[in-house]
Amino acid sequence: MNSIVTILMLTLSNVFMTFAWYGHLKFKEIPWLNQLNLFGIIFISWAIAFFEYCFQVPANKFGYIGNGGSFSLVELKVLQEAITLTVFTLFSLLLFKTESFKTNHFIGFVFLILAVYFIFKK
Repeated sequence: MNSIVTILMLTLSNVFMTFAWYGHLKFKEIPWLNQLNLFGIIFISWAIAFFEYCFQVPANKFGYIGNGGSFSLVELKVLQEAITLTVFTLFSLLLFKTESFKTNHFIGFVFLILAVYFIFKK
């Protein structure tokens, strides 16, 4: 059960991270956000990133095997990267209609899945 909670928290963290890092690219479509200067955009991104950390830090703390969790440090990192790319792909395809999922992206994901497999292989 601890593994599932860790993965869910990492996923939520990555949703917030993706919005903090890339969500502002859609601000031009929202009139009152379009008026923000760079400092305003950074402030909003930091505010969103706060929630990223609220999930990321506990996920790593409780998921780490040294704290009674299920994952080694390397496993946590590889999970986080796989989740990040999955969340980012969904984000970009759903919110940025100009983006597309190409064959080289698919091949890269296959290699990422293989990396997860080999990292978790005992």
